[in-house]
Amino acid sequence: MNLTSKTVSILALSLFIFHSIDAQTKRIKRPKSSVGIYSVDTFVRESFDIYDKVYRYDGYAEAGKPLDDDDIDILEDAITDVERLTSSAPNVMKDLDGQGALKQAKATLQINKAKKALKYSLVTAKKLLAGKRSGDTEDETKEGTSTDGNSGGSNSGGNDSGSSSGGTNTDSNSGGNTEFEVSSKFDFVPGDKLLFFDDYSSDYIGDFPSKWNTNGSGEVVTISNTSERWLEFLSGSGIYFLPNNLSLPEEYTIEFDLIANGLDRKTSSNAMLEINLSDDANFKRGENYVQAWVPFGQYAAFGIRVRNHVQGKGYIINNTVTADIRKAVLNRPHISIAVNKERFRLWVNEKKYVDIPKMIPRGKSINTLKFNLEYFADGKERLFITNLKVAEGGLDLRRTLLSEGKVSTNGILFDSGSSVIKPQSYGILRQISQVLQQESGMNLKIVGHTDSDGQESNNLALSKSRAEAVKTALITTYGISSSRLSAEGMGETQPIADNSTTEGKAQNRRVEFIKQ
Repeated sequence: MNLTSKTVSILALSLFIFHSIDAQTKRIKRPKSSVGIYSVDTFVRESFDIYDKVYRYDGYAEAGKPLDDDDIDILEDAITDVERLTSSAPNVMKDLDGQGALKQAKATLQINKAKKALKYSLVTAKKLLAGKRSGDTEDETKEGTSTDGNSGGSNSGGNDSGSSSGGTNTDSNSGGNTEFEVSSKFDFVPGDKLLFFDDYSSDYIGDFPSKWNTNGSGEVVTISNTSERWLEFLSGSGIYFLPNNLSLPEEYTIEFDLIANGLDRKTSSNAMLEINLSDDANFKRGENYVQAWVPFGQYAAFGIRVRNHVQGKGYIINNTVTADIRKAVLNRPHISIAVNKERFRLWVNEKKYVDIPKMIPRGKSINTLKFNLEYFADGKERLFITNLKVAEGGLDLRRTLLSEGKVSTNGILFDSGSSVIKPQSYGILRQISQVLQQESGMNLKIVGHTDSDGQESNNLALSKSRAEAVKTALITTYGISSSRLSAEGMGETQPIADNSTTEGKAQNRRVEFIKQ
């Protein structure tokens, strides 16, 4: 028997053993409907999510079924999540105050059922892990293997919590974008009218940023002795972070960079960043809203959750999109979102994971953007955001270039102070290349512009090198002939907005394409 056949046989036998184990405990049924109180519905849903993960092991102990490393990690994580959820139960009960008698009764029944599920999960997980750990210790003693306090293998193969600031792990997968390959099919195009931009350059380190609001806390920080500034989010249920004075139109794009630190294989499966589009301008989810959750758990691929809620109809969409972004979230992911009326799309780096045609409720004033971070371990796991950019539109550059012979965009992004094009810029370059491929007789002049920060002579040189980088990308990635392209830089000499503001600088950092 060859190795492949042997492996298949072992897997088949394992599956047979798994399915032959009968559950010893009658399953607790998940409530079929929600209560309509967000904290209660969340508590119940997350309690049964944990319960479902643990219940699959019911009967393992009686049948003598062994646990592998992944099983141990899942059960250890379940214990952590149960303890966190249990501690939040008193606050959930407080939210019943002022509710109608029927709603209170229904909520109380569901909370009690959820508590029962949590109790089962905690007892079962601890029982199984206690048996596994005693067995491991016994085996190690027999083999003469020394222990170092990390028995059980929960950290083996994971990312150490002592990884360097900025979230980059120390294994072979670290290194930011070293594994990133530019995709010529990346189709995100940022809006053309800037509504909000913040890189915290106008804020003091240690302060909460002046262009944001929250009902929790956070502060502007620097990371790894760089000049770049980040906002650190505080994790917690019901804690929101909102950009000030931002009203979302019908069509717009959202972009931002993240850095996560302290993640490892024990990071909760519920550790997520919620991106919320809502009709509520304050610190509630609102009556009508859209949610997408970016997951940060590391011991398994948890997918990107998406959900929308319409007043009077409840949840229309409520599911998880398959996605394994564990490596991506460790290496400064760039998140891009495009909303075109009802359509909602989301990219992580250059890959599109969500594209739902009827996600945004029509006629419901979904005009507020807010963020919520949940289940990050306090003092250990941290999340930072910068370069939040919201722009109206999602301009089709092809039509503008063909009809007007000129188009300007601040959506082509570069590493700070350099001419290295960021991968998320390639959606725009793809559109420009399509025009050139269609119009074989068209030639283009590429003009780079900067803001006024720094020396004028340096800005002139930088704008020229950035225009040349765009030219090179069109040649090498999309096969455009170099004879059809020219490049020049204007530096800071032609501003279109106020260089004394963050938004103005962002608008002035742009690239123009001019038909020749």
